[in-house]
Amino acid sequence: MHPATGSPSRLQGTRETITCRLMENTHHPNGSPWRNFYGRFKGKTLRPAQIETLDEDLDRLSVPNVSWDVNPDRTQLDLQALFGQKDLWLEIGFGGGEHLVHQARSNPDVGIIGCEPFLNGVAMLLQKLRDTPCENVRIHPGDARHLFDVLPNESVSKAFLLYPDPWPKKRHHRRRFVTQEHLLPLYDVLKPGAILRVATDIPDYVRQTLQEVPKAGFEWLAEGPSDWRTPWQDWISTRYEQKAFREGRGAHYLTFQKPHA
Repeated sequence: MHPATGSPSRLQGTRETITCRLMENTHHPNGSPWRNFYGRFKGKTLRPAQIETLDEDLDRLSVPNVSWDVNPDRTQLDLQALFGQKDLWLEIGFGGGEHLVHQARSNPDVGIIGCEPFLNGVAMLLQKLRDTPCENVRIHPGDARHLFDVLPNESVSKAFLLYPDPWPKKRHHRRRFVTQEHLLPLYDVLKPGAILRVATDIPDYVRQTLQEVPKAGFEWLAEGPSDWRTPWQDWISTRYEQKAFREGRGAHYLTFQKPHA
């Protein structure tokens, strides 16, 4: 195991310093944050069947009261109303939704929220949920940071970040999810002892992940190479992973944990 470096008091001081820097000059006058979003909201033209699925199913399956327009006070979500007493898991950027549906079917006693701003991916997930209904899935079709705003602290038991956008150019590395702007609020909504899984086929993304995730307070749970070369036992290979394999890139499976209180 490779714990985050530094004493608890030093780590807390580091987190507070980072948080203060992120808050400087980052809010609109009405309180909503200035947040640059990098990436696409829409790709290829949606097929009529996809448009129909979005129109008929998205509102019903969306997490309510996330946007600033409907919840400017950032009132916390009522997770009891969403999932009852179920544990809460979170997938950040679910792509086509195959992993999310796999986990939902395999873990019916867990509630899973999937975040995905890319509308085509949302449409693909909705179609999968029509083919394989899962009552324990809800969707946030937007920026995960807005969801972090309204999730209660220490409410999430497990989070997944699987094949995130690599932003390969060096000048774009700050756009990656594994920056303190994303990791600090994610850390706050995770329960003590919660697990964060990161999968990527990009060696430099591994480098940045191993630098930034422990800096946010997480511990890397690895004792040898097999711990990041071997998929998790409940893993299902996604279409993004299969594309990486076809193009000759290997996968890295990184497991982190928020320390127990």
